[in-house]
Parts: sequence; structure tokens; C-alpha cells
Amino acid sequence: MENGRAPLRLIRPGLHATAADSPAENLVAGDASDSPRIGLERLNAVRLLSLDAHGRALDWMHWQDAACLYARGAVAWTLGDPCLQVHGGLCRATGRQSLIELHPIVAARGHARAHALDPTPSLSNSALFARDGHLCLYCGRTFPRSQLTRDHVLPLSKGGRDLWENVVAACFPCNSRKGSRTPQQASMPLLAVPYRPSWIEHLILSNRNILADQMAFLKSQLPKNTRVLV
Repeated sequence: MENGRAPLRLIRPGLHATAADSPAENLVAGDASDSPRIGLERLNAVRLLSLDAHGRALDWMHWQDAACLYARGAVAWTLGDPCLQVHGGLCRATGRQSLIELHPIVAARGHARAHALDPTPSLSNSALFARDGHLCLYCGRTFPRSQLTRDHVLPLSKGGRDLWENVVAACFPCNSRKGSRTPQQASMPLLAVPYRPSWIEHLILSNRNILADQMAFLKSQLPKNTRVLV
């Protein structure tokens, strides 16, 4: 497929915007100013927000998967202005090239079964570090992912569990210094209390290229006591 030339409103890594914000960056698929490899990498970083027909946020979706939904007629409704054009083959009868305009928020027909909607995001290092803002919650310094570890507030050796409420991001020196002790025993007080993020908070934290329309929708779904800064 040939990539279209609709501008994608991208938010620079680490920043978010609302629908009222002006685009932080204009990315044109196949822009001559980019090498093909760089342009494709930037395009593939874009994710569309997948909803069920009732408007419940499910997950981030690759634009290729979204194009398949459109082609199969499986899209119930969409939100936001088209953010990407996908060009297909030529019609033998008319000689015209097929065109699909993708929207930033796509609701598929039908609805997800109750057991398929997991309100608790899976605990992973990348999700944990995103929750804690890539800060070591002992010394307060910011670190790249490669220099952070998962620390168990109540050590596993003392009966602690590998749960959101018992883990924090910690740099290697702080984790080593704390060892198998609790923060109180090590005289290393936590800078924030660990918590279990909601599914909506997880979606915001897990995507560093959120489109403005998507952020506006997700912000409207955030719990009132959210700790996510948007």
C-alpha cells in the first residue's frame, strides 16, 4: 500500500495535548523530507484508540489492523477528524484507486465480552516505570529505562508480593542499598505511595505518541482521583 499524505497530529514523547491544542508536530506519511525508513518508523509509532460499540476503551491498535476493520465494514462509529489516508489498489471497472481514511478513535461493531475486559493492566517494568514517571522513588532522580529496576517495597523474602501496590521504580544504587529490607528498616522513605493504575491511566501511560483527539477522550474517562499528570 502507498501511504497517504494526511497530516498526523503527534505529541512529542513525554508531552500530551488536548483537542484544543495546536499540533505539536506535523507528520506526513511518505514525506520527502524523511528517509523512507525514518518515515515508516514514525508512521508505525502511531496507534489508533480501539473502542467497543458501547464506547469502552479496549486498547491501542496499529493502523494496519484498523484498515482491516474498515475494509471488512466492521467499524460501528468513529471520533475525531481523519488522521491518516491509506491507498490501496486500482478498481478494474473504474480505474480509481481505493482510499480509506482512518480516524484516531475507532469503535468496532459488537461489544467485548465481560471476561475480555480486564480492568487491571498487566504489571511490567515498562508500565511500572511509566507510572512512576521514570523516577527513582527513593532518591527522586530521573533515569532512562535501562538504569531502573523493579523494587518490592516489602521484599519477597519477607512475604511481599509482586503487585502494583508493592512495587516501585528504583535506580540500581538505591535498590542495592535497600537490599532485602523495608524502606523503614533501610531509612529510605518512599517519595510516593505505589498504586494500581486504572485501565484508562494505563492507556495514557503506555503510549508516548497520543493524538490530541485521543487524549481528549481519555481525559474524559479518567477517575476523579487520578494521579496521572495530563
